[in-house]
Amino acid sequence: MIGTVSALGAISIWAGWIVATRYAAQTLDVSIVALLRYAIPALVLMPVWLRMGLLPRTLSKRVLAALVIGAGTPFFLAAALGMRFEQAAEVGPLLPGAMPLFVALLAGVFYREQMSVLRKAGFVLIGAGVAVIIVPHIMTGTLAEASGHALVLLSALLWAIYTVALRRTGLSAFEATALISVWSAITLLPFGIMPLIEAAKSRTAEIAVQALMQGVLSGIVATILFAIAILRLGPSRAAAFAALLPALVAILAIPVLGEIPDALAVVGIVAASFGVAFASGALERRPA
Repeated sequence: MIGTVSALGAISIWAGWIVATRYAAQTLDVSIVALLRYAIPALVLMPVWLRMGLLPRTLSKRVLAALVIGAGTPFFLAAALGMRFEQAAEVGPLLPGAMPLFVALLAGVFYREQMSVLRKAGFVLIGAGVAVIIVPHIMTGTLAEASGHALVLLSALLWAIYTVALRRTGLSAFEATALISVWSAITLLPFGIMPLIEAAKSRTAEIAVQALMQGVLSGIVATILFAIAILRLGPSRAAAFAALLPALVAILAIPVLGEIPDALAVVGIVAASFGVAFASGALERRPA
């Protein structure tokens, strides 16, 4: 029960993060939102990265760069700028849906991982869900919509790079989060601090909500909850809860953003949700 509740809590926060970022991308400077996302965890986890150092001896600079690029500033900027042109219901299948697909491709290349038939079927469903959303927009949409698709998929690829690189580090979730947050905050501080101060004077409530959603809930609480879920349920069963993300994002976007998904988005959501569930490996039968 503890593992299930923790997984549901983490997934709910991540769904809220997508909706909150989609809203913020249209109303705030992206550098402000990015700074809130990483500066708050960097401050909270200061004892962790101070103990490790900014350049841990056990971590190569190349792997550290892969972690920061994959889950830090470049990832967030690609996702947020893409969400500026994408409805939240479309981001749901594209971002959390494409992530495991890219992870599987990279793991196959670097680690020669073998996949079961069920997992392969899951990746086919994810690809179909992504294609249902992207292809019609490419054929009939504008350059802005195409750019939005490309940026969201780029952010999914960056997160996959982070996931594959993390396996080689031996870092805990807190150590990786601390390093990524502090390096991202350092790179964002020169660009985001003055816009943040100016925006806080007239839009205090909005900044406070984003600080709570980006820095506290998504940056810290969701990380802790999902770590608990992995320990209690195992990695595959915990990852299976990500199948709920596309549908949760679409449901939250209706009252918060007033965005109602069209028929193609619904098809993409359903396909990606089943695909993520199959691809996680949680539904496979294992020996006792």
